[in-house]
Amino acid sequence: MDFRLLGPVSAFSGDVPVPIGPPKRRAVLALLVLAEGAPVGAERIIEALWDTRPPTHARTIVYGHVSALRGLLHAAPTACVATEGGGYALHAAPEAVDVWRFRDLVRRATAGSSGEESAGLLREALGLWRGRVLGGAGDTPLMAAAAERLVEERLAALEHFAAALHACGRGAEALVPLRSAVERHPLRESLIAATVRSLHDADRQADAIDLYHRTQRLLAQELGVDPGAALSEAYLAILRSRPAADRQPKTKRGAPTLVPVPVPGHTPAPPPAPPLRPTTPSATHATPDTPVPTDTPPPLSLLPRAPAGFVGRSDELARLCEAARSGTPALCVVTGPAGVGKTSLAVHWAYTYAGDFPGGILYADLHATEPDGTGPQPVGVLHDFLQALGVPEERLPADTRAAEHLYRSLLTGRRVLVLLDNARDSAQVRPLLPGTPGSTVLVTSRNRLEGLAATDCARLLPLERLAPPDGVRVLSTVIGDVRVAAEPVAAAHLSALCDGLPLALRLAAARLAARPRLSLRAMADDLVDEHRRLSLLANEDLGVEATLRLSVQQLPPAGALLFRQLALHVGSELDAGAAAALTGLPPAEARAALEELATAHLVEEWTGDRYLMHDLTRLYARSAVARADTAGLHRLLVHYLAAAQAAAAAAEPGSQPCCTLPPGVTPPVAPPVFADRADAMAWYVTERANLTSAVAAAADAGYPELAWRIAVELWPLVVRQVHDGWEPALERALAAATALGDPDAESRLCSLLGWVLTENGRHTAALEHLCRAPDLAVRAGDPRGQVIALINWAAALEHVGDLAGAGTRREMAARMAHTLDHPHTESLSLYHLAAHCLTVGRPDEALTHCRQGLALAPEEQSDERRALLLDTCGKALQALGRDSEARRCFTEAAALAGPPLPVEGPAAGQGSLPVGGGGAPGGKLRIVAG
Repeated sequence: MDFRLLGPVSAFSGDVPVPIGPPKRRAVLALLVLAEGAPVGAERIIEALWDTRPPTHARTIVYGHVSALRGLLHAAPTACVATEGGGYALHAAPEAVDVWRFRDLVRRATAGSSGEESAGLLREALGLWRGRVLGGAGDTPLMAAAAERLVEERLAALEHFAAALHACGRGAEALVPLRSAVERHPLRESLIAATVRSLHDADRQADAIDLYHRTQRLLAQELGVDPGAALSEAYLAILRSRPAADRQPKTKRGAPTLVPVPVPGHTPAPPPAPPLRPTTPSATHATPDTPVPTDTPPPLSLLPRAPAGFVGRSDELARLCEAARSGTPALCVVTGPAGVGKTSLAVHWAYTYAGDFPGGILYADLHATEPDGTGPQPVGVLHDFLQALGVPEERLPADTRAAEHLYRSLLTGRRVLVLLDNARDSAQVRPLLPGTPGSTVLVTSRNRLEGLAATDCARLLPLERLAPPDGVRVLSTVIGDVRVAAEPVAAAHLSALCDGLPLALRLAAARLAARPRLSLRAMADDLVDEHRRLSLLANEDLGVEATLRLSVQQLPPAGALLFRQLALHVGSELDAGAAAALTGLPPAEARAALEELATAHLVEEWTGDRYLMHDLTRLYARSAVARADTAGLHRLLVHYLAAAQAAAAAAEPGSQPCCTLPPGVTPPVAPPVFADRADAMAWYVTERANLTSAVAAAADAGYPELAWRIAVELWPLVVRQVHDGWEPALERALAAATALGDPDAESRLCSLLGWVLTENGRHTAALEHLCRAPDLAVRAGDPRGQVIALINWAAALEHVGDLAGAGTRREMAARMAHTLDHPHTESLSLYHLAAHCLTVGRPDEALTHCRQGLALAPEEQSDERRALLLDTCGKALQALGRDSEARRCFTEAAALAGPPLPVEGPAAGQGSLPVGGGGAPGGKLRIVAG
């Protein structure tokens, strides 16, 4: 049984969710989990469930919840709820509880681990979070405080994660989670400082400086203070430093300092030295071509030619050295996508430190990437190794087991390096492992050979794409420093277009070398064309497309199906739900298929349950779109629509759904479930790019019914991030609705697009849409839509100074809303009418409208809506000189408002909530017609 609190409170038996029950039972489970095995008293549980107003039989109810939990855990032998010390304690395996795993990973990461190791542990810890913490467990003060403490732990872990990556020169990798967290915590200076450093690491100095200045202004406005030491130091560090493109990657702390030695087989080797120990200072500048006089015959070496123009990878080289010192024998597996440079790294390291292996170097290409999936059998490789070690052909054992024994006996007492290139799986490698202490085995593979880690203590080294500065250096090795220095911006752009893959970079550089008059900018412009990029990144005997094809050919059936269907995906990120929609597989099988692609490095595990396709992989998938089942696109669009509908319902409780699924459309098998507004809004932010792309994809594919529906269901995010470039998607959706001749769809899109245009200062264009929306709603038979359209039209008229026209339409909207028997819409119309009355100097009428709105059923209104009504009521009372009553309204409004949701740009209809009557603003609330 697995328990999950870092998101909605839930329990799973394998992949099957266990029905816990109502929110209070979830709260009991959460309390027991958070106690980490210590007993929790009944009084503590009662306080968490009911705060200061428990029912008469509270203890009996608590016992009932505990008894029900025990029943759920009855079938789980590793978990139980015990009665101890007058309370209840949950006993479970540490790995079965996500909070416990998270805290253990953070403790290990912050207990002196190296930058790389710390970053890996923290990445795993942060990946356990799935949404709003303790979701569905109630919101009493005690539960809210527990959730806040967990959120603080996550933020601290995120800051440590960013610091660890920054120490490794890879701070840009932390940008996605940092920017998302900054939106929710815009005043947390330590978080801003980490983001500033990461932006600088990503060569985004302008964005880093802009973020600092925006935060400086916000601190002054909200708190009246200047940035503290941490944020100021991060800002000053940017001003003092050179651009990241001019800096060398940082090496990992504590990495051994190793010195290159002569290449065996080319020049005589020096006398054997202690393993992996620095040579004398005079030798520190030796290169593989530097002859070192010696009378010692060269040791055995089967290495292929040394890679030319090797660039960067200082941290990875240091980690290989660390791995070579770690075991008896040491075993390290370098994994990564096709073209990332695994073989080059391994062979370069082998040449560089060949002197540390006086027993010789054995090398074999296991040919896992052969098109037919075949490669040399272990017995064949063993025979090659045995012959290299001096065994005559007639004495080679025919039996694999006998060959293994002879191989290991010959290596006894010898310090050797065994380099196994292009391994297919762990079973192919195990017979080739030496048994002698002091030897080192280095394996490269496109697959994550986790089996070797489990059975043979292998260290896995995932090889990342090259950092942008190193990508530029790869270009320089082929076309020269002068040509790169003449076009530094274009060189950086080329590096980005090649996805940081050394193979792609060298192919691009080779094309430039063969065309000395071709500018780097022209080459970059050619590569921007996604239809030509893969063909340009190829030459006579190799190319990015060919290497990717080999990886795809070796996928298991489910993974191969999913990769074919990725050609239809609308974005570059996806989760298991999107994968299930694309393939038609059940969610659990789709998740397994995603894992198969990640194992083959065709997608990258990103955050939580999300996977990323890099550009070149995405382009290769789309180049094979003819082999995809096009029904998958329709299922994907329906998945995004159903998910957006669920998110809108959770983000705006009480609001009427914008639309239903189109007639005849089958709903998804397992649409996402959102615990609350914060959970839904986090999903919107994460999926924003996919959702807007889905609108265009639906329109292009001839699904206008899906295009307009997905667009209108974006409104909860649109109203909170109104200045974030929504016009293209909404205009595309409006065109689809117009082509359908559906007045309901047109009315909704005209209203939403018109409001967005109004907020962005395009008043003339806004009024062209907004003046059509009410009549379209009438034609559609949608009186509520007519109310919304009138409210938005009035807002646009106020912006152009037509207060009389605005007032007329707001009064009309309020009268119509009163007849609808829909409190959510009526409170919306009354709020806007009250705000208008305040604007034109009629506070007594504003007070009346606010009180009418507040008298409506509270359960039909969101806390945000009621807070706005209370805020406006307080302003009306202030204008009437009734300050003490106003202060009570402001205090109650501030309590209802809670923490602000992420907002970009000015709020529509926002009001400030003075605390204590006429004081500094205590917070900001917003509402729009939606």
